[in-house]
Amino acid sequence: MPGTATLGPIGQISRQVRDIDAAVKWYRDVLGLPHLFTFGNLAFFDCHGTRLFLSAGVKEVGEPGDSVLYFRTEDIEATCRQLADRAVTFRGAPHMIHRHASGVEEWMAFFEDPDGKVLALMSEVKPK
Repeated sequence: MPGTATLGPIGQISRQVRDIDAAVKWYRDVLGLPHLFTFGNLAFFDCHGTRLFLSAGVKEVGEPGDSVLYFRTEDIEATCRQLADRAVTFRGAPHMIHRHASGVEEWMAFFEDPDGKVLALMSEVKPK
């Protein structure tokens, strides 16, 4: 259609946190995300080209919840062990979500940030 806008890749995802200083330490030091900058109650991290924007505050009643952040990893088992060694709380072991007709398996493991919000690891496991 003429004049139709073409969207590019996602540039930024926002997430609300209770304590910006604690969140910066956790996302930077525990998850190892590159911290771009903090300005007041706002902090920004680089997730391989997509910016994560954290803001401190309290949601209003009736506002929808946060999105789950899914981080790709080549070795989900090893990444889970490394994060668990850093006191990350997992909601269960890595598990297969789906097996494609090609035999490739989709695996995920869910964990929590300091505010109890859900994040996830995701990995594609190719057949041996």
